[in-house]
Amino acid sequence: MMRKIFFYVLMVAVLSSCVSKKKFQATQLDKDKLEQTVRQLTSDLADCEKRFGTKSSEYDATAAELAKAKAKIEELLKDVEYQKSANGKLLDQLSNLSVISKEGAESIKKSLETIDAQSRDISLLNSQIRSKDSLNLVLVLNLKRSLSDVNDTDVNVKVDKGVVLISLSDNMLYKSGSSDISAKAGDVLAKIAKVINDYKTFDVLIEGNTDNVPIANSCVLDNWDLSAKRATSIARALQKSYAVDPSRIIAGGRSEYNAKVPNDTKANKSINRRTEIIIMPKLDEFFKLLEIQK
Repeated sequence: MMRKIFFYVLMVAVLSSCVSKKKFQATQLDKDKLEQTVRQLTSDLADCEKRFGTKSSEYDATAAELAKAKAKIEELLKDVEYQKSANGKLLDQLSNLSVISKEGAESIKKSLETIDAQSRDISLLNSQIRSKDSLNLVLVLNLKRSLSDVNDTDVNVKVDKGVVLISLSDNMLYKSGSSDISAKAGDVLAKIAKVINDYKTFDVLIEGNTDNVPIANSCVLDNWDLSAKRATSIARALQKSYAVDPSRIIAGGRSEYNAKVPNDTKANKSINRRTEIIIMPKLDEFFKLLEIQK
């Protein structure tokens, strides 16, 4: 019997304090076994009392072993309670960690989806820009080829800020202080209109510009009026004489407020008196490109 008690006490002594399900179950099992041993020892002790009385050595030994077993049970009970508490806290922490991880994973997933979508949009936009730049280059080459016999001081063709810009001097287009188109301008406008009609996906913006010399007569109120009338004269000619779709045309005047150079010399004033024909992607197509980035 003493060996049996010693064996159970020894098993309890080597238990680890590691908080795990396996350890917890092992501790609970030891406690149950010790309680069973205590019940057996109590029964044996009662037998000893009946057989030998309270003074017998076997009674004393059994009582001592019983006291040790009860003390060990108390320790095991405390250990069980501690492990229950520790496991409860650990489960709470794991639960919180699980929630955080789920939310974090969802956030990361959404971020990656957004990045992928933006990457696709940027690639598409770059492709559109490259395509537009290529068309602009071809358009400029065609215009320069068509206008190769026109004086460079009267006509200038270039790509400017992503659009094709044709700058026409007022000396070639109009009579001084007038919005009436001169006869020699017809040839130039016919060549420009032919290229415009070949590129039907582009809009045509016509801008009139003046120098800063005030003007006022029976036909023109001021430089605002003159610049706007000159732009609409070109627009009207492109539509009626050269069959450019009027829905593609935008006409406006900028008066003296879009000067290329200071209006401090006669030569500079001549440079600023100009009409610009800007060939650009249709505005609705342009806005569609912008909507991709929203």
